[in-house]
Amino acid sequence: MWQNQSIHAADANKRRRLFVYNGGFLTQPRLRRILSLAGYDIRLGAPGPDDMVGTWGKSPTSGRGETVARHRDTPILTVEDAFLRSVLPGRSGSPPIGLLLDQSGVHFDSASASDLEKLLATHPLDDTVLLNRARDASVRIRRAHLSKYNAFDPDAPIPKAPYVLVVDQTRNDASVIHGGSSAATFRDMLVCAQVEHPGNRIIIKTHPETAAGHREGYFGKDDEKGRVTLLSDPVSPWALMEGATAVYTVSSQLGFEAIQAGHKPHVFGQPFYSGWGLTNDRNPVARRTRRLTRAQLFAAAMILYPVWYDPCHDRLCELEDTIDALEAAVRAWREDRQGYTAIGMRLWKHRPLQLFYGTERRLLFEKSLDKALSKARRQDRDLLVWAGKETRELTEAVQNSGLSLRRIEDGFLRSRGLGAKLTPALSLVSDDLGIYYDPTRTSRLERLIADSVNLPDGAIQRSEQLIQKLKSLKLSKYNLGTEPLPEMRPRPGVVRILVPGQVEDDASIIKGCAGTRSNLELLARTRAENPDAAIYYKPHPDVEAGLRSGAVAASKLLEYADLIVENADPISLLDHVDEVWTMTSLLGFEALLRQRRVTCLGAPFYAGWGLTRDLGAVPARRAGIPGQQRPGLAHLVHAALIDYPRYRDPISGLPCSVEVIVQRLAENNIPQPGWASRHLSRLQGLFAGRFIFWR
Repeated sequence: MWQNQSIHAADANKRRRLFVYNGGFLTQPRLRRILSLAGYDIRLGAPGPDDMVGTWGKSPTSGRGETVARHRDTPILTVEDAFLRSVLPGRSGSPPIGLLLDQSGVHFDSASASDLEKLLATHPLDDTVLLNRARDASVRIRRAHLSKYNAFDPDAPIPKAPYVLVVDQTRNDASVIHGGSSAATFRDMLVCAQVEHPGNRIIIKTHPETAAGHREGYFGKDDEKGRVTLLSDPVSPWALMEGATAVYTVSSQLGFEAIQAGHKPHVFGQPFYSGWGLTNDRNPVARRTRRLTRAQLFAAAMILYPVWYDPCHDRLCELEDTIDALEAAVRAWREDRQGYTAIGMRLWKHRPLQLFYGTERRLLFEKSLDKALSKARRQDRDLLVWAGKETRELTEAVQNSGLSLRRIEDGFLRSRGLGAKLTPALSLVSDDLGIYYDPTRTSRLERLIADSVNLPDGAIQRSEQLIQKLKSLKLSKYNLGTEPLPEMRPRPGVVRILVPGQVEDDASIIKGCAGTRSNLELLARTRAENPDAAIYYKPHPDVEAGLRSGAVAASKLLEYADLIVENADPISLLDHVDEVWTMTSLLGFEALLRQRRVTCLGAPFYAGWGLTRDLGAVPARRAGIPGQQRPGLAHLVHAALIDYPRYRDPISGLPCSVEVIVQRLAENNIPQPGWASRHLSRLQGLFAGRFIFWR
């Protein structure tokens, strides 16, 4: 996407031996892997003149390496976690997603200038592309509520605004000791916050490791007096910033994030972000005299300085790829950490669902509603149900129990192969409001589409890039290997219309079609309104494969269609038509991506937003407020393909972004179902008329 502008980019091609004296370098695979990709070979023993000594920040063990380096006259590489690290803290075993590799010092030690400080002091930081990337990435991090550690709920309640935020840190943290501060500094900070904001509430945010009981902070219960309150709940730092009238910190990373949130924090220590005109410095570093913008500070600290890692592709990457990966991992943790009890799931779906939703806490599967509710209540879990299996009895029982229900369905970039052939899905959606194909009630997707008009420019650009990739790679939901297209040469000037067949007992038709509900009725309506058009009918692939009911005799179809296009790639077909007429088929959405006119006789999720011609009954709530912006194609795609689904990389097994799945589908780098699934799919063909057995 971008040429790697990191200061470490060139170093990866020059391998160098790195001698270490801290066991973590040997026992942490991810740490070793990132260093290896960055061009360092970890070794034990005595370094030579062309080698380096690796130390972990200013940890208790770093002195060993410093002593060796001094005696051997060997340069030091200081290693630290990057400012986006992982979902859980490092002591939980979570591997880092980025490192800070510094050959001059360490970013939090103000005694000497680190590589980061040199970047901030001397780099031009004037490249338009770089600064635009910085602004977009900063906005995206805030929208996703990402921080160094991310084990918090963005929706967790925070104190009522307004308040003054005072940030605590872990006692004797290296950034405090080497940032010109002490316990007395924290006392001074708290006093200043109270004196400078008379009458305002003071909220002291404790460090996550203090709240977890792993380390002590500088503040405790004894400090909760009068206007001062401790906040130890795991809340979003970005949500906290929104309600704060002022932010006070010694050297916490939250000070850096406060700058990105629009504050000018009061800084009592000497962290890397102080001294550049963006902070109120109580203990300034005299050598820092340059004035920077927020974007410049972010560009240096988050794009140029760190080494970022892509866990799905096992490679070094840009910040944007790291945000993709961390955002997917964080979403999975936040949604799944309480665990689920799944009800009525077919046996063949157990393992794929476990891989998607059971990595934080294993899924429990139950057939009985009473048992599922009992286990969910007892273990404080939510309930999962395949959307088509939801019944009124289930909905009412869940509502009466006070539990939450999520409805599961395949995503819109599903696989290479049919779901009816038991090909595991690469994407799934879980909806806490309804489900995307049911317009009789609001779904989470519908909310996302309506809210997408507020997306920042960077998100729209990402969506537009995704559209271009899907078009150029000809990707769709199933990505089937199909027969060559038949000859399609209508008379010049004749409108060419593609009519995709559907499975007539599909839930999207039952829920989303008030009038036309059969393929023949759809064809008849299309012909009646387009008597001179060339109409091509494409049977549904599940029906063609004999896995779903809904086949119609060719003689009947040809009463309205000029040609029945069997076993053809539907995306390639879109290159040869002008319009698509459909009830609720996803092919209508895929046609919109390719700038084809789409007429809907039902109410699919993409209808009703002004992008389609709607002949069916579409919910009035999709019309929006007169005079306000309506979603465009990029907004719709962002909601449907980026925000709504969850993706799982079939190679690494990790939660991932849509871009990873696009690459896997394009390269056909996807493990195929085993022999058991293939035999089950053959058996399923015998029961095609009773598909409910498989769902």
